[in-house]
Amino acid sequence: MPLFGNTFSPKKIPPRKSASLSSLHTLDRSTREIELGLEYGPPAMNLGGQSWKFEEGQWISESGGNASGRELQRLKKRNVQLEEENNLLKLKIEVLLDMLTETTVEYHMIEKEVEDIKTQHRRKK
Repeated sequence: MPLFGNTFSPKKIPPRKSASLSSLHTLDRSTREIELGLEYGPPAMNLGGQSWKFEEGQWISESGGNASGRELQRLKKRNVQLEEENNLLKLKIEVLLDMLTETTVEYHMIEKEVEDIKTQHRRKK
């Protein structure tokens, strides 16, 4: 004996109407294609004001020139290589400047020693 009344029994749902409410089924194929836009090309979307189209397995920006996805990847890889080379060259310049500074300091110290020796030699005369 249930505590709150009868056991749960949902109402029966009436069957759906089989006839379509749309009149599109009466149109011929070419009219349906025009009305529904069934002449579709590759998938396209708009993100952040930029249009993208899916071609040959890759998303390609329509507004960003004619570079393909492979070309874009190649350029990105080349950009990374050039950045690494640039960082290496900056490091080499820094090392060369440190070496130049050290050599300049040594030169000035030797020059000062030479001047000190000259002045001592003049005093002895």
